[in-house]
Amino acid sequence: MNKLDNIIYISVPEHIELDVGGFTLDRDRLLPVESTSGADRYNIEDLSWEQIVAAMLKILAYAPHHDDADYYREFITTISPDLITDLTQTAILKTRNGDLEVAEEIFLALCGLQPHDIPASVNLALLYEQVADRAAEIDDDASQEAIEKVLEIYHRVFAADDVPAEAHLNAGYFYARHGEPERALEHLRAYCDEGDDDEKIEEARRLIDEIESQNLSDTQFKEAYDFIRMGREADGIERIREFLASHPTVWNGWFVLGWGLRRMERYADARDAFNTALEHGPRRTDTLNELAICSMELGELDTARDLLIEALRQEPENTKIISNLGIVSLRQERTTDAEGFFRAVLEIDPSDPIATSYLAELNGQ
Repeated sequence: MNKLDNIIYISVPEHIELDVGGFTLDRDRLLPVESTSGADRYNIEDLSWEQIVAAMLKILAYAPHHDDADYYREFITTISPDLITDLTQTAILKTRNGDLEVAEEIFLALCGLQPHDIPASVNLALLYEQVADRAAEIDDDASQEAIEKVLEIYHRVFAADDVPAEAHLNAGYFYARHGEPERALEHLRAYCDEGDDDEKIEEARRLIDEIESQNLSDTQFKEAYDFIRMGREADGIERIREFLASHPTVWNGWFVLGWGLRRMERYADARDAFNTALEHGPRRTDTLNELAICSMELGELDTARDLLIEALRQEPENTKIISNLGIVSLRQERTTDAEGFFRAVLEIDPSDPIATSYLAELNGQ
C-alpha cells in the first residue's frame, strides 16, 4: 500500500480566512488532508489546521519533490515555528523507546521539511542503523536494505558544504562497524580535526589506532566481511583465514571468522573462533552474544546464560541480549524467567517480533 493512498485534496473553503498565522493561502492550490473515506465523503466540518499540517508532513516524508512541496514547507514553518524542534524531540524519544516505524516517518518528514538540513539526515541515518541491527538476525534482506539507506544518506550528506563535525563521527563509527575501515579512518580523522568534544575526540583516536594497528584496512579483511554480509559465508571464511594467517592476533579477524561459521551453523568451530577473539581482544557485547548463541546451540546453557548476563551488564537495554536470555531460560525450562525476559524486551521495544512470538507461544495463542 502506498503511504499516501489516504491523502485527499480539497479546495480552500470559502469561509476560511486566507491569512493564517502570517501565511497567505493560495486559493488556486488544493489543501491535503488524510482521510479513509475519500474526497467525496469527507466532511468539511471536520477540517482542522492540525489535519492539514499532518497531511503536508506525510507528503514531505514520502514525496519530498511534490509540486507543492515548497508551499507546504513555507506554510508549516510560518504557522508552526516550533514544530521542527518538537518533532525532532518526539522522533528521538520514539527511537529510544524502540518505536522505530513511527520515528522513521517523523525523521523522513523532518528531512522533507528541511531538505538541506544535515542533522536531520544524520538522525535518519542513525535510525536506519538501528533498523539494520534489529533485522540482522531475522531478515538479512531487510538489514541490508537499511544499510543501503544509511550509505545513500551519508553519500548525500558529504556531498554538501559545511558538514558538521558530528556527522563525520557518526559516519566513522558506521563505516568501522560495517567493514569499511578506509572510509572510517577518513571520517574519524576529520572529526579529530574539526570536533570540539575532547572525550569524543579521544574515543575517535582510540578507534583510529585500533584500525591502523590491527590492519583492518587489509583487502582480505574487507572482502571477508563483505562476503559474509552478502550471504557468501564460505567465500568469506576462506578470505578471513587468509587474513588470519598473516595477522593471527587480530581479534576482529577471529570475530569475523566466528560470525561466518555461526551463520553456517558450525557452532563448535564458531565457538572456538569467538573464544580466540576474546583471548586477543576486549570482552565486547557483540562477541559475548555470539559466543552465547554458539554455547546455547551446543547445549552449554549455563555458559550461555553467564555470557549473556555479562553482556547485559554492559548494555542493560540491549533487546537482542535480553531475548537470548529468554530463549536460554526456555531451554532450561525456566518458563517464568523466560516470560519475564520477553516482557522486558517489549517494554523497551513493543514491536519486537521475537519476544512477541515467544510470548504468544508461552500463552498458548
